[in-house]
Amino acid sequence: MVIFAGACQSYYEAIISAGANFASAPKRVLIDMMDPIIVAQTIAYTPVDDFVPIANIISNTREGISGIGGIQTRGQYRTGMPGL
Repeated sequence: MVIFAGACQSYYEAIISAGANFASAPKRVLIDMMDPIIVAQTIAYTPVDDFVPIANIISNTREGISGIGGIQTRGQYRTGMPGL
């Protein structure tokens, strides 16, 4: 399970220390509504054997490092055989 928590101008440090993998607003800025979706999509399509490239996620968001932060997390994508 991966937890993304927070909202615009939330208390980033407390959310991360409470156990979230990713949280919004390290710099207490308003984030774009698509930023959490970009994070979730990247995690969902990263293979479970790989770590999610945090720098790549953040570079694809609108607000960048000011709007999204997180910790090293494994991807969640799994494949099945045959034909899944």
